[in-house]
Amino acid sequence: MKKITDYRKLLEVDKDAELQELKTVYRSLMKTWHPDKFHDNAEEKLAAEEKSKTIIEAYHFLVSIAPETLNQTASEYNQTTANSGILDFEYKAQVLKIYFADGNTYEYFDVPKEVYRKLVNADSPGRFARRHIFNAYVYRSLNKLVATA
Repeated sequence: MKKITDYRKLLEVDKDAELQELKTVYRSLMKTWHPDKFHDNAEEKLAAEEKSKTIIEAYHFLVSIAPETLNQTASEYNQTTANSGILDFEYKAQVLKIYFADGNTYEYFDVPKEVYRKLVNADSPGRFARRHIFNAYVYRSLNKLVATA
């Protein structure tokens, strides 16, 4: 997904970056781009505010899809995908959002439109998703984002 690639490029990390590396890079960039450093020039301060917002967004996004984060929540994810039915789903720009009956919501990235069409037309969307989506695509929990926001 372009968003993931762009965020990794912004933070100058690769796809195997661990949480500690993300944190170190994030802190370093925020020291450089913190708006308070540009109190003398209003134009530079506005640019720094925008840049720092983008850095913060990139950091939180990459933390949410980091392998360590996913490992910490794997049991809850597996419980939801194995035992909870799908209430609804939506698809936009190769991002599939699935709402589960237990209240959890997950986003799946880089899902081809053809896979989405097959999900829509499947006799059992839950069975199709378990076989072809849940363990095949990068995902993140939207519930964790709401809880921490």
